[in-house]
Amino acid sequence: MKKIRLGLLSRIVIAIALGILMGNQLPAPFVRLFVTFNNLFSEFLGFSIPLIIVSLVTVAIADIGKQAGRMLLLTTLIAYGATLFSGFLSYATGATFFPGLIETGTPLADIGESHTLDGFFSVQIPPLMNVMTALVLAFTLGLGLAYIDGQALKGVAHDFRDIIVRTIEKVILPLLPLYIFGIFAHITHSGQVVSVLMVFIKIIGIIFVLHIGLLLLQYGIAALFVHRNPLKLLSRMMPAYFTALGTQSSAATIPVTLKQTKLNGVDPDVADFVIPLCATIHLSGSTLKIVACALALMIMQGMPYSLPLFAGFIFMLGITMVAAPGVPGGAIMAALGILQSMLGFGESEQALMIALYIAMDSFGTACNVTGDGAIALIVNKIYQKYKLG
Repeated sequence: MKKIRLGLLSRIVIAIALGILMGNQLPAPFVRLFVTFNNLFSEFLGFSIPLIIVSLVTVAIADIGKQAGRMLLLTTLIAYGATLFSGFLSYATGATFFPGLIETGTPLADIGESHTLDGFFSVQIPPLMNVMTALVLAFTLGLGLAYIDGQALKGVAHDFRDIIVRTIEKVILPLLPLYIFGIFAHITHSGQVVSVLMVFIKIIGIIFVLHIGLLLLQYGIAALFVHRNPLKLLSRMMPAYFTALGTQSSAATIPVTLKQTKLNGVDPDVADFVIPLCATIHLSGSTLKIVACALALMIMQGMPYSLPLFAGFIFMLGITMVAAPGVPGGAIMAALGILQSMLGFGESEQALMIALYIAMDSFGTACNVTGDGAIALIVNKIYQKYKLG
C-alpha cells in the first residue's frame, strides 16, 4: 500500500488537536515526560538560533553580492522597501484592531510550563554567542565575502550552511509537532485553551485580508509606473499565486513566476534577473505575518509595545529575511533570534509563533512570489528609461 505522507502543517494541526484533547487525560508520568522533552528541545533550539543566523545570513549576503551593477542595487532597495512597508502596514493594522479583538490573559511563559509537575531532569545548553553578536558576525562575514570573493572561506560557509539546514530538516522540524503538542497540552492544563484558539482564528482571518490588500496595493503602485490596469496585471500572476499555495516554496515557484511576469510585458533579461533575486530578498507576506502574530501575542500577554520598539524590529526583520529561503518551513526560523532579543519572546511564545506562521505559510509564500511580479514591472520600467546594467 502507498504510504501517506503528512506535511508539516498537517502534523502541527494534529499535534495541536491532540494536545488539547489529551492535556487533562494523560497520567502524571507521561506529562513529566513531555515536560522533560520540551525543556531539552527548547535548550537545543536556543543553542541553534545563533548558528542558524550566522550560517544562513552569511551565505545569503555573500551570494547576493556576487551580482554587481545598478540593477542589483535598485532591485534590492525596492524589495527591502516593500518588505518594510508590509511590516509597518501590519503593525498599524494590528495596533488599531487587535486590542479590541484580543483579551489580555495569562502570560504564555506561565501557561507553557506545567503547574504541578517538573521534568525528570534538565540539561543546560548555552549558545555559543548571543543573537545580536550572531547578526553582526553574519553581516560582517557576508559583506566581506561578497567584497573579496574569497572562495576558500565561502566554501566553508556553504558547508556550514548545509549542515545547519540539514539539522533543521532532520532534527528540528520533525520534532517540532511533538514540542507544540506539549505546549498545547500545558495550555489545556492551565485552562487557557479557548482564549488561545480564538486568538489564532482572529489573527489568521485578519492576516489573510491584509495579504489581499497588500497585493492590490503593490500592483496599484506598479500600474502607476507602467500605465496599465492593475487588476489585469495581478490576474495574470494568479498561476504563480496558486502554484505557491501548493508548493509553499518561493524557489519552486520561480519557473511559473518567470513565465507570468514575462507575459505581463517585462523584458526577459530583466525578469530573469529580478525574479530569482526577489525570491531571496523580497518577503513582504512573511514579514506581514510575523509582525502581526508577534503583536497579537504581546497584546494577549499584556506586554508593553510601541511604534519605536516595532520600528527597530521591522528594520532588522527586513534584513534578516534574506536568510528565509534557505530555511525549510519559512522565514519564522530565521526570525526567532530577533523575536527573542528585541521583543523578549521566550520558548512558549516562539512555539506559538511557529504554529501560527506555519498555519498561514502557503498564503505568505503566495503573497511573496506574486509581489515579485510587481517589483519586476517597476524595475523594468526604470531599466527601459535609464538603461541600467
